[in-house]
Amino acid sequence: MDKKISLDLEGLESEPVLDSLVKEILRQDPTYLIGIFVAIVVVLITIVFLKFFVGSQTARSAVLLVGLCDAGKTLLFSRLLTGRFTRTQTSVTVSTASYKTKNDRGTSWTLVDIPGHESLRPQFVEKFKASARAIVFVVDSAVFQKEVKDVAEFLYSLLTDNVVLTNTLPLVITCNKQDISMAKSAKLIQQQLEKELNTLRVTRAAALTSQDGSPGVAVHLGKKGRDFEFSQVPLRVEFVECSAHGSKGEDSDADIEALEKVLARL
Repeated sequence: MDKKISLDLEGLESEPVLDSLVKEILRQDPTYLIGIFVAIVVVLITIVFLKFFVGSQTARSAVLLVGLCDAGKTLLFSRLLTGRFTRTQTSVTVSTASYKTKNDRGTSWTLVDIPGHESLRPQFVEKFKASARAIVFVVDSAVFQKEVKDVAEFLYSLLTDNVVLTNTLPLVITCNKQDISMAKSAKLIQQQLEKELNTLRVTRAAALTSQDGSPGVAVHLGKKGRDFEFSQVPLRVEFVECSAHGSKGEDSDADIEALEKVLARL
């Protein structure tokens, strides 16, 4: 073994270029060498950080428009992009387009209009959630009382989704169709959803309990031992009121300024 090592070292010393390099390094001041080493480490760490940070910011550039059928997502999608009224029908496919926010930075996001049908939306949410920058949850304020349970079910799935929580996606609950006289206010919708989600988490927890009495593994919504409130979730949740249709008919402008302001802050 000693003989082999000796031969290897002799072979190494026989290399003129390597030998010269080793001697040159050994002649340098140790402080100088340490400085070079630290500089290399700093450069490598910076490259890795920038690659991770810039890459993640670039990848997460989608703003998802989600909600139940007929909540007004597609019209809202059109209004945000063009400002014009467009007659729509129930979507069965995803629509995407570049949206420039109304701020001084001129930030652009990719708007993704996801179909609201219960048989379609889970697969599309699953497909786009990893690339999402934020989620705009559109609620039909005019028929909210009839749909509150379905809205809460959908919201529950988002608020307990590991990807949504890990990426801390801002959630903008957009109370649409405020131009209709029977529309519920954002404050009332928030209160009703908190009550419904509070009930829902109890029933979900009971359903996840196994037969031997041990609880199933799941994300707990809100704080244990307290009634649910949106302020308890580790996401930024905002409620805004809007009217994609507009209060003065199809030829009038949409009332979506509150939503545009939120999108401008992303």
